[in-house]
Amino acid sequence: MVGNGEDPRIVLERLIAERGDSYSDLSRLLNRNPAYIQQFIKRGTPRKLDEEDRRILARYFGVAEDMLGGSIVRGTAPVKGRSLPSVITVPRLSLGASAGPGSLDEDERATGVMAFDANWLRHLGVRPQKISIIRVDGESMAPTLSDGDEIMVDHDDDATRLRDGVYVLRLDGVLMVKRVAMGPRRGLFSVLSDNPHYPDWIDIDPALVVIVGRVVWTGRRLI
Repeated sequence: MVGNGEDPRIVLERLIAERGDSYSDLSRLLNRNPAYIQQFIKRGTPRKLDEEDRRILARYFGVAEDMLGGSIVRGTAPVKGRSLPSVITVPRLSLGASAGPGSLDEDERATGVMAFDANWLRHLGVRPQKISIIRVDGESMAPTLSDGDEIMVDHDDDATRLRDGVYVLRLDGVLMVKRVAMGPRRGLFSVLSDNPHYPDWIDIDPALVVIVGRVVWTGRRLI
């Protein structure tokens, strides 16, 4: 049975509004088509959430699954006054942000997710619906970033907030991760490689560059 008797669609719509998410953001979180959540809430299709989708959404919003249409399992109800730990799942995009010669930005489908503690993300100062995980290809940003590293990109931190730092950007239609250095000439910035064996682009016109987002975290496998 449903925990509090309230329609799970109403509950989900309220949670979405409170967090400031969009239907398409949550559909992407579930690796569904962009209209999936909107159709569930507005049209009742599907009639109920898939078990795995419900589990992901419950952890994302930090609520019990029964609020979204799941059954209450005896002995597993949350303790009154205590909230469930909130875990945010962030989409991993199939494209690679090149730290070498550059790769074309042709495929931005989510290929999976990585889970992060919601409090940690808030401490990091990012909005869950505006971040993604991208794999680094190449060695031009070594030793800061290595080939195969996973980077978290804050898409809120775009050209309007540009400052010194490491960014994912598009230059001549090519997606890359590079260090941005402001000035000294007003209105211009440089795109730099941390690896001295790779080229830099000095005093670039901002109109030639699309800032995808700022790199705020990186993780790598130790071999």
